[in-house]
Amino acid sequence: MTLAPHKKAKALKPSSRRPAKELCSECGLCDTYYIHYVKSACAFLNQQIADLEATIHGRSRDLDNQDEWYFGVSQDMMAARKKEPIPGAQWTGIVSTIAIEMLTRGMVEGVVCVQNTEDDRFQPKPVIARTPEEILAARVNKPTLSPNLSVLEQIEQSGMKRLLVIGVGCQIQALRAVEQELGLEKLYVLGTPCVDNVTRAGLQKFLDTTSRSPSTVVYYEFMQDFRVHFKHEDGSTETVPFFGLNTKELKDVFAPSCMSCFDYVNSLADLVVGYMGAPFGWQWIVVRNDRGQEMLDLVQDQIDTQPVDSKGDRRNAVQQSIPAYDKGVTLPMWAAKLMGVVIERVGPKGLEYARFSIDSHFTRNYLYVKRHHPEILDDHVPEYAKRIVGQYKLPD
Repeated sequence: MTLAPHKKAKALKPSSRRPAKELCSECGLCDTYYIHYVKSACAFLNQQIADLEATIHGRSRDLDNQDEWYFGVSQDMMAARKKEPIPGAQWTGIVSTIAIEMLTRGMVEGVVCVQNTEDDRFQPKPVIARTPEEILAARVNKPTLSPNLSVLEQIEQSGMKRLLVIGVGCQIQALRAVEQELGLEKLYVLGTPCVDNVTRAGLQKFLDTTSRSPSTVVYYEFMQDFRVHFKHEDGSTETVPFFGLNTKELKDVFAPSCMSCFDYVNSLADLVVGYMGAPFGWQWIVVRNDRGQEMLDLVQDQIDTQPVDSKGDRRNAVQQSIPAYDKGVTLPMWAAKLMGVVIERVGPKGLEYARFSIDSHFTRNYLYVKRHHPEILDDHVPEYAKRIVGQYKLPD
């Protein structure tokens, strides 16, 4: 079926199918007739987080509050874990549980989430889930660029009026920019923090370079103990210290869009569920507005919670990491393991670890944009990110 341009669309030339070019994050918007909004909606063509925060949350972040530089607009924050974890979930299954509760209680008619293809566990397949089983089939992160918004046409054509969308920052910014065109009565957004996604080929290079058994990896995550944790098919866990990664080989594996992103914490979601601000084994939850609280309330009796904490000082570690990454320094594995043990004991924890991760990525990404896309540097980097980066001395 040939799809007509959207009713309010302005035509684009065929050559503009990917207007962001190499910075395209493959969010899926350009695979739909909503491509006609891409020049205003795309996070890499029109960075508008502050304006959209004001629209979605009722205000943009307070730049006099340093915590909001890092974590965005919020009305509550906590560490949490399910009392009875979902088998096979990457963490304890809070995201899947919220989605299932919203669907089974009739709050939404569908859930935009990402399953995997039949022949590749890491190849994303965006779907509109309409049953708990379809939601559960989407558990476990897919660390590759994913066209989640490619299903937007199905939403409007289905007549669906209440929807939950699960996604990452670049997808959610584009979604928010076209939200009023979807014909929905209620949209809920459950976000996950996101950094350093790759193409499928890039993922394979990372696995081949880093894991002892690339073909058996089920999922992996960069964790608060400064190690990459690989979960394998036999249930075993393999850990590799951050400082032992082959930085020189892997510097070019991450997508240019991810190297140009300053929305690690998914600023425009109603509710964010991740891990980086929580103790090891717990999940980090940020409630951004009343819709987010409404979503979290559904599972309060199924989770244990505790206040977020913050220990240590990240700044020296961040400053030292900037030239090390820039020069592609890789430590011998024995030294990397030793450094990892020391930093795990005395390094940043809780929210300070989250700040460490944000600082490290924002300084790296600022340098990337400055060197590769200097013409967009001032407009593309949000003010909060400029303030974060401004705490450090950067190479030219």
